[in-house]
Amino acid sequence: MSVNCNCGRDAEYEKCCGVVHLDIRKAISAEDLMRSRYTAFTMANGNYLQKSHHTKTQPSKNEAKEIEAWAKSVSWIKLEVLNSTKGSDVDTTGTVEFKAYFFEGGKVSVIHENSFFEKENGVWKYFSKLN
Repeated sequence: MSVNCNCGRDAEYEKCCGVVHLDIRKAISAEDLMRSRYTAFTMANGNYLQKSHHTKTQPSKNEAKEIEAWAKSVSWIKLEVLNSTKGSDVDTTGTVEFKAYFFEGGKVSVIHENSFFEKENGVWKYFSKLN
C-alpha cells in the first residue's frame, strides 16, 4: 500500500515532491515549488528549503537552522492550496495562497500565507510572503 505525498496530491512522494527535491528544475509551476516546500517542511529538509528560496531573500545559515529545528518540533497535518495567480511554466512570477496546518504546543495552528514566487535563472524559487 502506497502513501500519498504530504503535499496533498494523489501521488506517491517518489513520483511527486520527491522528484522536485532531487531536481528543483522539475517544479514547472510556482504551485509545484510551493507544494515541494511544504513537503520539505514536513520532512525538516532544511537544505531543500534553502535551495528553493530566492537568493535575494534567502535566510541566513543561522535562520535556516532555526527554521529546520522548528519544522522538526511540530507535527504537520495537511496543506490546503486556496488560490494561485500566474506561476505557470511560461511565467516568471506567480503567487500561491495556502493554509498549512500543524500541531504545536497541544493545539492545532495554521499558517495562512499568500506567497510570491519568482524564477531565478529559469527555476522557480520562493521569494517572500505577500501578507
